[in-house]
Amino acid sequence: MTETKENPNFEQSLVRLEQLVREMEGGQLSLEKMMAHFEEGMALVKSCGDKLNEVEAKIEMLVQKGGKLVSQPLPESEQP
Repeated sequence: MTETKENPNFEQSLVRLEQLVREMEGGQLSLEKMMAHFEEGMALVKSCGDKLNEVEAKIEMLVQKGGKLVSQPLPESEQP
């Protein structure tokens, strides 16, 4: 899947989120800009959370059994 500006990858989303936070903390934004940054930030937080949940669901633990590494799904309690 190709990442675009409209569909950034996880790392790009984090970089943008950090930028938004720095700008908001700078105290130089108008109320309208602050709200726009907040809304964009919330969308990025949701996107990152969704991506993390997707990855977490795919993770399998490697367990050593009888001298071999065996793939085993995450325990139910650790799945999203």
